[in-house]
Amino acid sequence: MEPLRQKAEKLRATIGSLGSAAVAFSGGTDSALVAKVAHEELGDKALAVTVASPVYPRTELDRARKVAKAIGIRHVVIELNPLLEGRFVANKPDRCFICKLGDMRAIRDLADRYGMIAVVDGTNADDLADFRPGLRATQQMRVRSPLAEARMSKNDVRRLSASMRLPTAKKPSSPCLASRIPYGEPITDQKLRMIEIAEDLLVSKGFDQVRVRFHGDTARIEVDPAQVQRLSSPRTRKAIVKELKRLGFSYVSLDLEGYRSGSLNEVLGR
Repeated sequence: MEPLRQKAEKLRATIGSLGSAAVAFSGGTDSALVAKVAHEELGDKALAVTVASPVYPRTELDRARKVAKAIGIRHVVIELNPLLEGRFVANKPDRCFICKLGDMRAIRDLADRYGMIAVVDGTNADDLADFRPGLRATQQMRVRSPLAEARMSKNDVRRLSASMRLPTAKKPSSPCLASRIPYGEPITDQKLRMIEIAEDLLVSKGFDQVRVRFHGDTARIEVDPAQVQRLSSPRTRKAIVKELKRLGFSYVSLDLEGYRSGSLNEVLGR
């Protein structure tokens, strides 16, 4: 296994060789590291681009702005609405590809307007082994993935981020809100807002890794397995049920397996 130092040198060399780059920037652990290195290697020839959309929590946009400011990189926010795309709303297993293709096209267009040669994202080496239809969109739009090219795993990214004192080193993953809705169930703005508010509520009560999966009129809550017992305590459980029913859910359930990435893909056999 390559030492982290060698991977970090490869990351810097790859980004530095681009000349200029627009970074697809969510403000998460991966894209923050890419943006930080891009800013250090390319200076004003690096640009962070964040997509604001109904499928992304508004708290994530606020965080992206703060992280970009902390890094010092130029930052632009563009607004898109995938809910205007019927194929996305239909919520088939290629939903992520459709959404990501729209995002990357918009970032590519913006990069061209700013005179940026390349577009890069935060895909890491671990992502390549996961079921991620969105990767096909980045490949189609010729987006470079410097972390994956440097063979950096998620753990590598967190370790390097910590050594560089990035505030995102321990940030939990936060995929788009549409990933909480089972395939085949139409995506609507109302469902996305219900999920967003429900997850914000759980985070406010001290639950770190949270997903509220939308199953018709039922909310299926996933939290870190170590926190399942606390959530099921009578006082906390009753308060959460009350608030989620107020949002419009008829039933509220706790997934005893706890949080796991991509649990809705389990029905696909992946």
